[in-house]
Order: sequence, then structure tokens, then C-alpha cells
Amino acid sequence: MAENCFHCGQDLSKERVSFDEKVFCCVGCKSVYEILNIHDLGNFYELNKRSGIRPDDENISQFDYLDAPEIFDKVTDFSEGNTSLVTLKIPVIHCSSCIWLLESLQNLNANINYSQVNFTRKTVQISFNQKELKLSELAKFLTNLGYKPVINLETAEKKEESYDKTLLIKWAIAGFAFGNGMFFSYPEYAAEVMGTSDFWFDKYKSLFRFIMFLLATPVVFYSASDYFKSAWFGLKHKIVNIDVPIVLGILMLYGRSIYEVLTDYGAGYFDTLCGLLFFMLMGKLFQKRTYSALSYDRDYKSFYPIAVTKVDFNGKQENILLSELKVGDRIMVRNQEIIPVDAILINGEGNIDNSFITGESASIPKTAGDKIFAGGKQMGSALELEVIKTVNQSYLTQLWNKEAFKKHETGLDTLTNHISKYFTFVILGITLISGIYWIQVDFEKMFQVVAAILIIACPCALALSAPFTFGHVMRILGRNKFYVKDALTIEKISKIGTLVFDKTGTITHQKRADIKYEGAPLQEFDLQNIKSLVKNSNHPLSKALYDFLEIEDGYFPVENFKEIPGKGYEASVRGTIYKIGSSTLVGQESRNLETAVHIGKNDEFLGKFIFKNEYRENLKSLFKRLYGYKIHILSGDNSSEEKMLKTMIPNVEGMAFNQSPEDKLNYIKNLQDSNQKVAMLGDGLNDAGALKQSNIGIAVADDTNSFTPSSDVIMSGEKVVDLHKYLQFSKDAMTIVKMTFAISLFYNVIGVSFAVAGYVSPLFAAILMPISSISVVAFTSAATWYRSIKYFRIKR
Repeated sequence: MAENCFHCGQDLSKERVSFDEKVFCCVGCKSVYEILNIHDLGNFYELNKRSGIRPDDENISQFDYLDAPEIFDKVTDFSEGNTSLVTLKIPVIHCSSCIWLLESLQNLNANINYSQVNFTRKTVQISFNQKELKLSELAKFLTNLGYKPVINLETAEKKEESYDKTLLIKWAIAGFAFGNGMFFSYPEYAAEVMGTSDFWFDKYKSLFRFIMFLLATPVVFYSASDYFKSAWFGLKHKIVNIDVPIVLGILMLYGRSIYEVLTDYGAGYFDTLCGLLFFMLMGKLFQKRTYSALSYDRDYKSFYPIAVTKVDFNGKQENILLSELKVGDRIMVRNQEIIPVDAILINGEGNIDNSFITGESASIPKTAGDKIFAGGKQMGSALELEVIKTVNQSYLTQLWNKEAFKKHETGLDTLTNHISKYFTFVILGITLISGIYWIQVDFEKMFQVVAAILIIACPCALALSAPFTFGHVMRILGRNKFYVKDALTIEKISKIGTLVFDKTGTITHQKRADIKYEGAPLQEFDLQNIKSLVKNSNHPLSKALYDFLEIEDGYFPVENFKEIPGKGYEASVRGTIYKIGSSTLVGQESRNLETAVHIGKNDEFLGKFIFKNEYRENLKSLFKRLYGYKIHILSGDNSSEEKMLKTMIPNVEGMAFNQSPEDKLNYIKNLQDSNQKVAMLGDGLNDAGALKQSNIGIAVADDTNSFTPSSDVIMSGEKVVDLHKYLQFSKDAMTIVKMTFAISLFYNVIGVSFAVAGYVSPLFAAILMPISSISVVAFTSAATWYRSIKYFRIKR
């Protein structure tokens, strides 16, 4: 019995290296084994035996060019201080062991901070210390592990193909063979139908059959290669996936056809086999193109059109959509706001937290003229930036979807995988029983029946049900300013039973309020300073106060800006220290139940701006429509408006005031401890912890990009009053998924029944399989469109 390499599983016939009572095919595999064991990563082999990749023994000095500054800047996603971020394409990623090893790189090299694999795109994103580890050394390190990166102009430009060219070529070859195979099969079919014999056909039929064999062979071994690879990797790792029955059907038809030709029994099924793979690959192309369209629509059309503040050279501010930003525009980024584009700092003291990008929470100071990368968060006074690169919304989506911010729960996707797995075993069982029966009844027909069952029963439509439905739902929700992080979020929304609303900025308008001032008269000097200071904060009360102050903004520099969570902030303007926020921040006791912004100057109390909040329109109607949900209200303000809120929300379950960020988080925890599924709606400022703790965190934003990655949904503030529509639409999405499950199972039950009875040919089965996928997509599109009309009046 031939031995295999312990690391990669290759045959040891050419070379044999012994080490640690194990055998390897080369020194490279032995070295990788040593590296893994030295760093206590032996679990790699427990996940999947012989799952390693044999290291490339080519000259790896080819990566030296990566250290050239112009190449480094083009290839890397991000580079700041000692930290760089790069996304590399690794085509040889093929199983769970590969993912596990590539996401454990930080344990193998101390200069790697973290790594994250995207299995479907065969890429790995790596954060590394560029001062200690050159990019070329990182590429060599991966190559020595057996994961050689592919780096070329196409990957450097981060372009995504809208379709798989290789798949298109395979489909074209199958189509060519199918068309020509039918042509060469025609004389034999005609003779069989007419019951006559032709001299010339009899003379050349062996040649025709041999030509059909030549046409079918590349179709089987090239066009169908993805099915063989998928089935092989599944079986290698003790998994029977949905491609196993397909491969069995292909091999049965191919083997039977060769047998018939060699024994002169008949023409075989070569033309049928080519047609079968032609239609199957057409179905796969359709699926990939539809997935690609949904992904493109999410990344570039629907996600994150929250406004950013654009400023002109005279200081005039205007809120515009991110997609409208152009190179050369100037924007304002306030405290705690995400920087949406690569830009140059023009004015202000930058203190950038790049933890969303790098995973490290260290802040980096920036001065005028410095470059700031998209995804950084300003921690301090407002900045004025000049745009040097247009917004890449797919990059912002990537930041939002980062693994570190995900709430790991299982859902329909896992259910679908379980159904598909057991479904495969059921189909193999039906095939075996049917084969035994037809061997006794009609041996020749047994091949047709078995092949038809194996092909027609592919649960592709079943596997497509949830992702296609959720993909369309996410697109429709996005068009209506309700931006969902991922498909699982829709499922979780449908299960929510408790809604917790933060008051300020969520059910109240962020910029509209009835404001009056009480206290010592404010001089023009102080008013100008206060206006320059409040524009640095993205808190709803600060924004409302900025609009209320009618004095011209002098754009005075703000120094030593410091935020005190849940209380306010302080800073120095023109040599004067101001404190703006709650009564406790300025050393006062609030005797009245009121919402107010208190002003302190050089440790002296000046006065306060009293706000009478303006609630969003139609809130009373909204809370009536939310009948059946448990409603809770949280607020960092005092209870001055408790009575009004109880009138507005007669079915309120609970209210809590004077809540700190930690209090809000604990409030959510207590609800969850009583087995409630909680959705939290907040503005993402003092609510970040509560949003992350809740089952669904909905960040409500009007004109800022201050979202928290911990949120599951970003919602436009103007759409809060339509919350019931989004909740009900998510429930409808679950109903549609269940209906598509039923449709796909109906196809399989009817199709398999006819196949078992011997009424379905393999070619017809191959046509029916993509039709079932197309029908699922068509039904999903029609059903979601129909339901969206009811809620959002979408015309198309």
C-alpha cells in the first residue's frame, strides 16, 4: 500500500523524508510540520488529515519588488505608523484546515497582528508590523507555509469579476460538444425511429460514436471538474456534499456509454451527457451572476448613503450623500465620527482611532498635511479634511461586517446545510433501492433511472432559497434607508419581541427643538467660542444648539478637546476653558426636571440652554402599530417628559431616565435574562454598548457617519416612524423562505417520483435542475417585490 505525506497527503513514490516518526514528501512539508508543532498548532492535522499544502520550491526572491514604495502603496489597503493591512489572493485555500491555519498566523509570527480569510474569494487579509516584517518577507513566509499569494495588477487594483471566466469557458465547451454530439447522433436516432438500416451509416457508425466519445471526454473531465473537486474534497474530509450524487450520475452515464460503444450494444449517452453538463453549468452561471448582482447592489448602491458634512471655502456647511463626494471636496468630521474617505487634514488636531481597520485601539495624532485613511474615527475636536479618493462603499461595508463585531448565532443557513446533508443521504438511499429494483425488472433501463435520480435530486434550489430571498430583502430595505449588516440579521429581526428606544436623537428630532437660555448674559466673545466648540460634537443637543445660536461661526481653533461619556465635553477656545453638558459636569445640581445643556467657563457656571424636545411626527401612530411588542424607553436625560411619553406610548412596559451608557447596557442585559429577544434603537453615541449587547442593534442616524460597527442595522432617522414596516417585512421574508423551501422540495419529490418510475431521462433531469433554481429566484423576486409594494410602494 502506497504511503502518503503526513502534511499534504501526496504520494511518497518520488521522495521520502522521515522525521518525528512520520514521513513527508519533501523538506518543505517537514519544515511546515516543525513550525506548527513548535508553536503548538498541531490541531491543524486534527481538523483534517493530510490537509496541508506542499510549499512551492520555486525561487521566492520574486517578491522583493513588493518593498518598492510605489508598489507597496498600491498593494496595501492601509498603512499607518507601524501597522499595515494587506489583502492577498491565495488560490490554494481549500478546506477548514487552511482557514484555521491562515487565521492563526499571529501565533506563528509575532509581527502579524491578525489575519482573516474570505473562503469564497480565496483571500486573506493580514495586519502586520511593517517596521519589523517587510511585505516581501510576509509573502515569502506564506509561500514557505504552502500558501503562495498571487499578486498581479488585477489583484492590486482590487477588481472583482462580475462573472467567472473559467466557468464560462467550461460552459462553452459543453455547449459545443452538446451541439456537435447531437449532430453526429442524428443518423442513429433517425434509423432507430424509422426502423430502417442505412449502408453508409452502418459503415461509419463506429467513427461517429468515437467522435462523440472524443467530444464528451473533455466535457466530463474539464467542464465537470468543479463537481469532481467538490465531491472529492468533501469525501476526503468525511463529508457527503450535494455534488457527490451528481458526480456518481456523470460517471455512470460516461462509463455506461463507453461500455455500449466498445461492445457495439448502442451509441451510449455521450450527447445526453454533454447536454446534461451544458444545462447544469448554465444553472451555475445563472446563480453566480445573480449572487454577483446582489453583492454589487449591496456594496455600491444601497449601503451607507448617510450624509456627510461638506464645507466650502467660506465655512458654509452642507449635508450631502457620500456618493456625491468628489476629489477636492472639503468635509467636516466631528468627534466620534467615522472618516468615510481617504483625505488630507487641512484644519484641526487629528487624533485618529484606527481600531475599525487594524483591530488595535491605539490613537494616532495627525497634523495639517497628513493623510488620513477611510475607516479611522476622530477622537477629539472637529477636523476639516480634503478628499483625495472617492468613497469606496464596499470598503465601508467590509469594516462594518468585520468578524470582531459580529454576534455569532446560528440560523437558517445552518438549517439549510443540515437539510442538504441529510437530503443527500436520502437521495443516495432512494437511488440504491431503485437501482436494485430496476436491475431485476429492466437491467438496461436501470442506468437511465439511476442517473436521472442522481441528477434531478440536486438540492441546489433548496440551498438557494434563503440567500436569494434575504439578498432581495436586504436590497429593498437598503433602498428604503434601512441598512442591514447581513442575512442572519433579517432572521433575527423576525424573532424580536421587545423594542428599546433611546429618547434623544431617536424618537426626538436631532436638530429641531424649542430652546431658551437661562443664566448670566452671554457676551459675543463667549457666544462665538461656544458655537465654535459645539460644532465639534455630533450629539443631537449640540447640533440643535449650533443651529440655534444665530451668531456667525468664527471657526476658532479648539484645543484639548475632551469628552466625558454620558456627561458632555470640555475644551479650550481662544485661551478660555469651557465645559458643556450635564449639570454635574459644571458642578451644579439640577433642581428642575428638564432637558438642558449647561455652560461652564473657567470653572464658573454661566447658564444653561433649556430644550423642549420636538418628537418625530406620527410617533403615537407608530406605537399603536407596534402592538404585540414590549416597548421600553431609555434616556440619559431626567424624567421631565415621562408623563408626555406615557400618553404617547400607552402600551409602554418600562421607562428609565438619567441612564449612563453602562446603565443602558445593564438594562438590556436584564431584559435578555428574562428570555426576551431585544432590539435596541439608539443614535450610536452613548448607546454603543447597549447596541452591541442587544440581539439587534439599530443605529439611528440623520446626517452623520457616527455609526458603531457593533450595530446590526443603520437606519435613517426620518424612517423611525416606519419601523413597524421593516419589522413586518422581515417576518414576511421568513415566510417567503419557507415557501421557497416548499417549492424546491416539491420539485424534488415530483421529479424523483417520475425518475424512480422510469419516466425521466438524464437529459430532461439536467434541464429540470436549473429550471428549479430559476423558478426559486423568480418566485423570490416576485414575492419580495409584491410584499414591498404593500410597505414601501416600490414600483420596480
